Amino acid sequence: QVQLVESGGGLVQPGGSLRLSCAAAGSMFRINPMGWYRQVPGKQRELVAEVTSDGSANYADSVKGRFTISRDNAKNTVSLQLNSLKPEATAVYYCHAVGVIFSAPEHFWGQGTQVTVSS
Repeated sequence: QVQLVESGGGLVQPGGSLRLSCAAAGSMFRINPMGWYRQVPGKQRELVAEVTSDGSANYADSVKGRFTISRDNAKNTVSLQLNSLKPEATAVYYCHAVGVIFSAPEHFWGQGTQVTVSS
């Protein structure tokens, strides 16, 4: 069984920082890409950032220059450093990965971790 196990998140004041981490547990191959999405109630889940196995990263315009995604291919982990946080970043953040268990690529999601930016 494959799981994406997330850690990090919590409550932070505006302008503060947080770090989210995610590890892929189980037998999954050719994991590409790995990344983070977020969702607020009543809205669709949206891409925050993702990174390919060769290190190519893609960010939502709203987080460019403030969030940084990184990946460890050997450990199948992905992290997201969130700096200069704004209240509008408040959401549930989900780890996402596309990987292969048997033959075809499949999408996997973490359980979600709450990020709240408030004074």
